[in-house]
Amino acid sequence: MATEGQKVVLITGCSSGIGLGIAVMLARDEMKRYYVIATMRDLKRKDKLVEAAGDAYGRTLSLLTLDVCSDESVKQCVDSIKDRHIDILINNAGVGLVGPVEGLSMEDMKQVFETNFFGAVRMIKEVMPDMKRRRSGHIIVISSVMGLQGVTFNDVYSASKFAIEGFCESLAIQLLKFNVTLSMIEPGPVHTEFEMKMIADVSKKEFAGTDAETLQHFRTYYLPSAVNIFQGLGQRPKDIAKVTKKVIESPRPQFHNLTNPLYTPIVALKYADETGNLSVHTFYHMLYNLGGVMDVSVRLMKCLTCGCLRRQTISPV
Repeated sequence: MATEGQKVVLITGCSSGIGLGIAVMLARDEMKRYYVIATMRDLKRKDKLVEAAGDAYGRTLSLLTLDVCSDESVKQCVDSIKDRHIDILINNAGVGLVGPVEGLSMEDMKQVFETNFFGAVRMIKEVMPDMKRRRSGHIIVISSVMGLQGVTFNDVYSASKFAIEGFCESLAIQLLKFNVTLSMIEPGPVHTEFEMKMIADVSKKEFAGTDAETLQHFRTYYLPSAVNIFQGLGQRPKDIAKVTKKVIESPRPQFHNLTNPLYTPIVALKYADETGNLSVHTFYHMLYNLGGVMDVSVRLMKCLTCGCLRRQTISPV
């Protein structure tokens, strides 16, 4: 249970990756400013989180079962918290979907929206009224740069992130009147076991119903580029956790928070040309005409940002 002065933080999707990283970082805060309620659909998957949390588990971190796709589960979870008091809600639970649209089932597409969009909306609907009554609170959504700039073969995932971006941008205006803040965290590629396993899995899928040429584009052009980008530009969950903590602790949190400065220029292309042609055609050439150049560029950026070079840098005294 939270002690006086601690902020109660509820985080969804904490069994691995970004959610686990944020939960551990906040729970292990040196000044113990946060009491973290980490949630996941199945508590049998808690071991990684418990191990990473160390002695914070049971002190500044507790676990609850929560399925963001279930109205009943969401309500039961929030009702079980003392006075339903949540200072900070972090919507992290999400699923990915990659591949040619023709080869994706409608059920899989609906599940992406059910989790990434309606799951976040469901959480906000349950927690927001209490925050508005108290005239205090911070809602954070782990979105994606793909909610700002579409990426080929990630059509449905991008659409779900665009949807939550639009929803939150609209809601943020109203919430200001109630002294409730809404912030989006927008990572670029994040290098996790989940992401690399997903890429490995989809490379073997047949995607029935997809024409041979599109499938060849997906396997020959997109997948190798995706692996290079994740390995070269990918951040770690800990990096996203640091940005999230910084947003929480800011006296005036921003609405948009892109986490990866190396990816920011790619997003900026969209806003540099109101017709949209610049970003669409740039991505086209990067994928189909500049594969080798992009590979070299990513490898160069990886070298420039690797830990060995940072260790050689002399810090000012």
